[in-house]
Amino acid sequence: ASWDNTIKLWRRDGAVLNTLIGHSKEVWGVAFSPDGQTIASASGDNTVKLWRRDGTLLNTLTGHSKEVYGVVFSPDGQTIASASGDNTVKLWRRDGTLLNTLTGHEAAVWGVAFSPDGNTIASGAWDKTVKLWQRDGTLLNTLTGHEAAVNAVAFNPQDQSIATVSNDKTVKLWGQEGTLLKTLKGHHDDVWGISFSPDGQTFATVSGDNTVKLWSREGTLLKTLEGHHDDVWGVAFSPDDQTIASASDDKTVRLWQRNNSLLTTLNNHSAGVNAVAFSPNGQIIASAGWDETIKLWNGNGTLLKTLKGHSSAVNALAFNPNGDIIAAASADNTVKLWSRDGTLLKTLTGHRAGVNAVAFSPDGQIIAAASADTTVKLWNQDGTLLKTLTGHRAGVNAVAFSPDGQIIAAASADTTVKFWNQDGTLLKTLDGHSDRIYALAFSSDGQMLATASADNTIKLWHRDGTLLKTLTGHQGAVWSVAFSPDNQTIVTASGDKTVKLWQLDGTLLTTLNAHNSAVNAIAFNSDGNRLASASEDTTVIVWDLNRVLSLEKILAHSCNWIRHYLHYNANVNPQDRLLCEEIESFNP
Repeated sequence: ASWDNTIKLWRRDGAVLNTLIGHSKEVWGVAFSPDGQTIASASGDNTVKLWRRDGTLLNTLTGHSKEVYGVVFSPDGQTIASASGDNTVKLWRRDGTLLNTLTGHEAAVWGVAFSPDGNTIASGAWDKTVKLWQRDGTLLNTLTGHEAAVNAVAFNPQDQSIATVSNDKTVKLWGQEGTLLKTLKGHHDDVWGISFSPDGQTFATVSGDNTVKLWSREGTLLKTLEGHHDDVWGVAFSPDDQTIASASDDKTVRLWQRNNSLLTTLNNHSAGVNAVAFSPNGQIIASAGWDETIKLWNGNGTLLKTLKGHSSAVNALAFNPNGDIIAAASADNTVKLWSRDGTLLKTLTGHRAGVNAVAFSPDGQIIAAASADTTVKLWNQDGTLLKTLTGHRAGVNAVAFSPDGQIIAAASADTTVKFWNQDGTLLKTLDGHSDRIYALAFSSDGQMLATASADNTIKLWHRDGTLLKTLTGHQGAVWSVAFSPDNQTIVTASGDKTVKLWQLDGTLLTTLNAHNSAVNAIAFNSDGNRLASASEDTTVIVWDLNRVLSLEKILAHSCNWIRHYLHYNANVNPQDRLLCEEIESFNP
């Protein structure tokens, strides 16, 4: 719907199907009936028009005395609600019969929505209020709290909670009875529109700041979609939940792909994610962070369980070799052991400061924990403290067992790595970084060690302590490092928001850019074809490395993405329309 007074119908591939002409002023709102056969449009000419999909005008609903800003069908398709600058909401039958006029707002009504069960109507107005009505016109409640005009309202299709957006730049979430649950801030200008995904787990908002923002149903900001060059007025999810459409003052409608076949984004943490680990069989991904929780996901990104018990940030995670126990290291000075079903098995206490890292020995019998108290402690699974390893002069940030279990390596803010054996004998100190060391990892054959530092570099060492190579390229501190299971690739994560993959000789293979903030942790699955990265942006991204590292597959994916644009967009040069003709379609 557009200010050019028309409604345009498009195929999802971008082909224009029809242009509906009949309104004499700008068209503010448009809606499909539940059966998809009828379109309703709301206009500045004070009318609502009903159209067939083929463009035939069925009816014009007259009665409003000012602009009609919004229109919506009831879930059963029998009733139409329209919101107007005359301060009213009108309810109509599809044949054009006026059923009721809802009065009570003191300014123009911009937003209107039916509840999923069709029994409640919500309206949002420039009088800063939201009103809830029964279908017979009885006023149920008036929701106050916005500090400026309310532009749009939406019901969550799953639980009938309500979301509202306003010129006060906020989104508010309300219980179905009208209790204010949460106020969300993130947009930098008026928020014009809102829509829930069909499964109710996500909603999108659009704003005068030119962006579309995706939020979890609880109100966590998941992603900001940037690309429009002017105010974004409207947003909608496709019924299959895979595509988002946004409409803007820049005269374009943009379609956004929800799920990228090159990567899967895990969204549920409410704060930065510090740790991520795959179970040994690759079926479970564990993540943890500043929200003090541990989350367990299956391989396709479905959240299975949230483990709660720590009283401060969780800094590190490790699965035991059997995959049935998860160890979590926390800033609350403890390590907690959990079963995969979420049962808390044991709390290991003794450190005098936050625990930054945790690791199981290869046989699973010993747990090593590294702490800001400058020590590494060794425990058995029943919680018995076996040994405290001392020698570092500053907090210990990382710890790892060599694959043969003979060496315990620890990296510290004192810029060194120390090797101990299990009886606590200090074997070696590696000195070479110029700033704090945040992470270390052994190669699977135990012959190499990689260290990551606040000096923006990664160093590769022989097991005997010889420095082999320094990898440079990150523009920020390197927070995490890992070897691929076949020892052919090193992956690093940095405060510069990137993940980098390197050959052992230091050649950079690729840089993965998808996070919006520092990347704190990374982990390979056991066969090395998937990589998980955890970020301060509250997400974990699981990358399909077979596709990310294959130029042929990237080209195919890219052409899948752009093929319809090349074919249908009027601004594409004719010679460019053939760019992808030779590239085979991508098979997700």
